[in-house]
Amino acid sequence: MSDRAAPGTGRDRAASAGREAAGGGRLQGRAAFIARRAVEQIAALVRRRPERVISIEPADGGWRVGVEVVETARIPDTTDILGVLEVLLDANGDLVSYRRTGRYVRGDVSRRCGR
Repeated sequence: MSDRAAPGTGRDRAASAGREAAGGGRLQGRAAFIARRAVEQIAALVRRRPERVISIEPADGGWRVGVEVVETARIPDTTDILGVLEVLLDANGDLVSYRRTGRYVRGDVSRRCGR
């Protein structure tokens, strides 16, 4: 007996939906790849620990990715200084440029709330 479900059955639709969700579609899968590339390249270039990707968008045939990096680690970590980097990648995921667009203390609640 085959593990494969007959077309049109609930099990077949669930398997198909699972494959789509796992791949996330072409754009979502590409965005995840680009986000990873941005983090890898920035970590190697600035020698700082990337904290998270905070934005990603297509831009001029490539991608613009916002990455937070720990610029100064402190104890407690709520006093760490984080930098926000805008990273531009080409369509292949290769670094074109980056720049720091902001800096803040991790525990600054007013900054995160937009005040």
